[in-house]
Amino acid sequence: MSRTVPSPHAKSRLSKWLLIAAGTICVVLGTLGIFLPLLPTTPFLLLAAAAYIRSSQRFYDWLLTNRVFGTYIRDYREGRGIPLGTKIMGLSLLWITIGYSFLYMTDNWVVRGILVVIVIGVTVHLVTLKTLRRGC
Repeated sequence: MSRTVPSPHAKSRLSKWLLIAAGTICVVLGTLGIFLPLLPTTPFLLLAAAAYIRSSQRFYDWLLTNRVFGTYIRDYREGRGIPLGTKIMGLSLLWITIGYSFLYMTDNWVVRGILVVIVIGVTVHLVTLKTLRRGC
């Protein structure tokens, strides 16, 4: 039996559309995060930017120049930091979800160890980021 192997071009086209879809989902979640207090905005927009830069310059440019979303991403990328509220919400959501997973979703101590490393690493990263103070 001969098997058909997809061309590299077809594979790259598929990955492009998957990244665009992932970026768009992140934009939607980031938008919801503006209105829902437990859903962080900035991390989702940063993920969207990462997905778009790897898949579509047009979508990436739109995101960075968007009057609502562009500020979040530019502030982070230019080293100005992230707002205190975003840090607090991000850390809260991180600890709640990983804490729940640690306590109720697995009994495997290797997985629990990985969760601890993740929560500590992300916490250190967010805490050491510069805190953006609007109007300063």
